[in-house]
Amino acid sequence: MAKDSPEVSVVVPLLDEQDNIGPLYEQITQTLAGEHSYEIIFVDDGSVDESFAVLAKLQKADAKVRVIRFRRNFGQTAAMAAGFAHARGQIIIAMDADLQNDPADIPKMIAKLGEGFDVVSGWRKIRHDNALTRLLPSKMANWLISKITGVKLHDYGCTLKAYRREVLAETKLYGEMHRFIPALASWSGATIAEMVVNHRPRTAGVAKYGLARTWKVLLDLITVKFLGSFSTKPIYIFGSLGLLSAAGSILFGLAVIYQKLSHGNDMSGNPLLILTAVFIIATIQFILMGLLAELLVRTYHESQNRPTYVIKEILEATDQEGEK
Repeated sequence: MAKDSPEVSVVVPLLDEQDNIGPLYEQITQTLAGEHSYEIIFVDDGSVDESFAVLAKLQKADAKVRVIRFRRNFGQTAAMAAGFAHARGQIIIAMDADLQNDPADIPKMIAKLGEGFDVVSGWRKIRHDNALTRLLPSKMANWLISKITGVKLHDYGCTLKAYRREVLAETKLYGEMHRFIPALASWSGATIAEMVVNHRPRTAGVAKYGLARTWKVLLDLITVKFLGSFSTKPIYIFGSLGLLSAAGSILFGLAVIYQKLSHGNDMSGNPLLILTAVFIIATIQFILMGLLAELLVRTYHESQNRPTYVIKEILEATDQEGEK
């Protein structure tokens, strides 16, 4: 790490937030100026409005601003991964660009890290979101994620989080897995803290996520559980499924034999036997192929160090400009 690297990197993924970028930049600057050396990394995830123009103007005026622009929309997780990969600070703060996260909470989260924690996760205890499309699915998801991962947090979906740099260096992000970082970090031995943060109503722009995102989160949760519990010992899950399949085959086979001996039914033409065998085989194949494919994808990307995004351009001050 270079000597002139900032203490804090604030990573802000965004998509079509032209009206919120300026006010957010001002609030972050007012909060951190004089308190910590910092940089702000905006990751434009394929915006089609004037977001990039606003970002380019900010970067030209302030060397602390860095802008990463994707060629197209790759999703929030990819945008956060790009920001994390290019961050230079020892402490990395992630937050949304919609002004619902309050930059005033950043110093409090940094202080909490100073108590010896590796990750500080925000908890939007009082939320200003739609109850049906955001609050209810969020409560259900948080309960389910806490149960399955064993890492109990009230608000996995809150983007506002503080991380020590070394924690993120060991975490690979795919799908919608940015929300699972605390669980992934905890499994690696990191200490997690949660603190209540201010959540503000959206005043400009529109929300990018709704109920459809819930299904993606559930599928990613299955993957996270598998990777956390079985990635180094897949025979446990494959063997268990094999035993269940064998038990089912024996059970239904005995039923068919019983029908043959007691009622004289034709074994070869028994539709129950045929359908049961077909569905058991198909179910096992789909599950195993999905899990194996997930492992292959990770092996492919990590072995070649290939990111899950494509950057179009990066705007940042040169060393000469930063010294002016």
